[in-house]
Amino acid sequence: MLDIRSISLGYGNHTVIDNLSLQLATGEIGCLLGASGCGKTTVLRAIAGFEPVRAGEIHVGDECVAGNGRMVAPEARRIGVVFQDYALFPHLTVETNIAFGLRKMSPAQRRARVREMLELVDLVDTATRYPHELSGGQQQRVALARALAPGPRLMLLDEPFSNLDVTLRERLAEEVRNILKSAGATAILVTHDQREAFAIADKVGVLGDGHLRQWDTPYNLYHQPADRYVAEFIGEGVLLPGTAVNDTCLCTELGEFEPACALQPCTSPSANGVEILIRPDSVTLDDASPVRARVVSRAFRGAEFLYTLELPSGGRILALAPSRKPYEVGCTVGVRLLTAQAVAFRCAA
Repeated sequence: MLDIRSISLGYGNHTVIDNLSLQLATGEIGCLLGASGCGKTTVLRAIAGFEPVRAGEIHVGDECVAGNGRMVAPEARRIGVVFQDYALFPHLTVETNIAFGLRKMSPAQRRARVREMLELVDLVDTATRYPHELSGGQQQRVALARALAPGPRLMLLDEPFSNLDVTLRERLAEEVRNILKSAGATAILVTHDQREAFAIADKVGVLGDGHLRQWDTPYNLYHQPADRYVAEFIGEGVLLPGTAVNDTCLCTELGEFEPACALQPCTSPSANGVEILIRPDSVTLDDASPVRARVVSRAFRGAEFLYTLELPSGGRILALAPSRKPYEVGCTVGVRLLTAQAVAFRCAA
């Protein structure tokens, strides 16, 4: 449904996005994830038709909507947009907000479609209320219903949960995913929050330094990052120095591993230094382990503590452990890895 082919975007002499490509199948939900200023909203605006592309093409369905000398007007692209501030009309009720884009339908068709959308987002009882009478989560669902009502080919959501508190954001992300899936909608959103991205999206793209670093499932982004940038940006973890003994053995002070995926080719015969990604959930505290580490700090997370541990070499790793048996800062504990495989990156020559 969405096919972006090597697009470049920018303002004046400044390039924001360079050579970005991705595909989204019909019914899939995608997400562009990155820090503020990385260009994710610019990509969304280009898909919607609010920004021109400098190079490349954007296809929606079987139609080229941007690029190669073509620029389809936003209103002709059949794309629904949910803005960051929802942009609801304050003088219209919930049902008339939802009906706003249905002017070409007959009154009977319009009423039926509005009713269908109200049921989809579970807001039938609020039909005659005004936006200021709704909670933030309800306003967000009205905005979603309004964008879905005309039956767009593609839905765009710009930081849809940024105005909500953390607890509501997590719950609403799941609700929005269920609504989009129930509607059979194809959608792409942008966010800087990894938990939102992982909760709602089938595919997530990490943007950094103007490039799409990886477009993959949330699981693969976490467990098989394509490069150091993705490894450090996604989740928590550290890159621990080690040595590639050969193509099947990585050696660190925590022990030996097999590479989870093929290492980059050596730049020279002596270039065997690697950095190995160690996630907190791959480390367990085991008093019987011969590998010892000092507790530098700990962060309470309810059921767990997140420990920062210093190895004899001075290197640091993170570990999650149940909070029922806390370890004090400054004490020495045994550490053991729960996996025989690890993601590794060649060190720069």
